[in-house]
Amino acid sequence: MTGTVRPLAADGIDSGPKGSPAGERPLDRLKLIRWSDFSLVPVILVLMLIGFIVSPVFLTSENLISVVQQSSELSLLVLGQALILICGRMDLSLESTIGIAPVVAMWLVLPSEGGRFAGLGLLPTWSAIPLCLLVGLAIGAVNGFLMLKLRVNGFIATLGMLTMLRGLHIGITEGKSITDVPESFRYLGKSEWLGAPAAVWICLALFAVGGAALAWLRHGRSLYAIGGNPEAARAAGIRVDRVTWIVLAIGGLLAAFAGILYTGHYGSVAATQGNGWIFQVFAAAVIGGISLKGGRGTLFGALTGVLTLQLVVNVMTLGGVPALWNQFLNGAIIIVALVISRFASGEKQD
Repeated sequence: MTGTVRPLAADGIDSGPKGSPAGERPLDRLKLIRWSDFSLVPVILVLMLIGFIVSPVFLTSENLISVVQQSSELSLLVLGQALILICGRMDLSLESTIGIAPVVAMWLVLPSEGGRFAGLGLLPTWSAIPLCLLVGLAIGAVNGFLMLKLRVNGFIATLGMLTMLRGLHIGITEGKSITDVPESFRYLGKSEWLGAPAAVWICLALFAVGGAALAWLRHGRSLYAIGGNPEAARAAGIRVDRVTWIVLAIGGLLAAFAGILYTGHYGSVAATQGNGWIFQVFAAAVIGGISLKGGRGTLFGALTGVLTLQLVVNVMTLGGVPALWNQFLNGAIIIVALVISRFASGEKQD
């Protein structure tokens, strides 16, 4: 068969000539906003009602700010993972990056003597945040090299990276927490802007930028084409490997930034920082409508997935549910949320 191949994104939007969103009509772009993206909003409202019934403390400003503060670090991992999943890939190593990136940065800047943690003292303290972000960017870039140049299976490659980075984290810290946190970390983790934690505003801004890029920018829209049909996207002129590599690097960068916020919030880097988070990351993304097969989902849906999980934890805590039941109830609420999302959207979930 002859003719120009014009890939369709998974939401059915024609990517236009050569895969460019420039060929879309403004009305086509609005199709990115679907009612299914709001399918978790009723779940969130029900959880808030349950929380109010369980404890009058639930609707206090202090408690709600605590919920969104705790959501901020997880939401950055979900943001990175959502972009990667939309592109048709996955990265398991994000949960290790949130811990190892701050550790490596502090290892390089903290002095070798006079503190609980012996660093190398090679660089000035002010460089801690840029170093942390650079480490995250490098980890994402290495993952991209393994997947795109060496053609290693992405699941296995990032699983190996997760394990290696976790071991490096424990090796550098000798299994101890780092409490000598640079002031720049503490500022971002503990400061308040306009009555809310700075981390919350930063996360909302990053989600807004990411959502706008996916909806309106040519390269952002290309993620859907790549995730929906990479071969058709490549035939249409999209540089699939380059775009995917950039997205993987951005995912690592966001995970490192999450590590900065988390470290600043709690004032230390725990030896187990990030352990088990990848399950919550995938759960939040999936119940928020991000397809594991790529090419489908929005960042708004992913954000509602994060809020749903955090509200479940908060309601269980206020309800006095023993911590031993947390894992069971978390799994149960994920299944219930998936069922509600399935019928609200009217579409089968992959």
